Amino acid sequence: MKRTIVNFILFQLGWLACVISAAKGFPLLGALIACCIIVFHIWRASLPLAEFKLIAFALLIGAVWDSVLVWQGLLIYQAGMISPHVAPYWIIIMWALFATTLNVSLRWLKGRVLYAIVFGAVGGPLAYYAGQQLGAVEFSETVYALGALLVGWALFTPVLMTLSQRYDGYRQVRVTS
Repeated sequence: MKRTIVNFILFQLGWLACVISAAKGFPLLGALIACCIIVFHIWRASLPLAEFKLIAFALLIGAVWDSVLVWQGLLIYQAGMISPHVAPYWIIIMWALFATTLNVSLRWLKGRVLYAIVFGAVGGPLAYYAGQQLGAVEFSETVYALGALLVGWALFTPVLMTLSQRYDGYRQVRVTS
């Protein structure tokens, strides 16, 4: 229970650090804070390599998906852009940060595909909307951007939950004598 609460709080702190620092024009600060949380998460895992692989998959999925949304002009970022058609580094790191919750505070979603779809369809767009309200991202067309986010997160959340079953660095490791 304690691990779940700490994981949830660290994710929220990392999310806030990334969004607020990007909104204020200092995206590297939030990205570094998120990276420290990710490293701490992997360090604490009983199977760090499995957890690292899960985080790497989430990072890849997020980099591609958010870059498609940027390329299509639905999401507009001012800070942390390396290329005009690629999502900023801080939002990509936030996908890795999200992955730190899959085997800990979001463990309850494992095997519950419908719940994962609904959780993603609601939570994903809400997080981006909150980021927009804080000034870290703009939507070119709010309805279309939120619709695309809803579809993407409804698809990717169950995919990530499925990957988390295979790459679970926080499962109990049995020691045999």
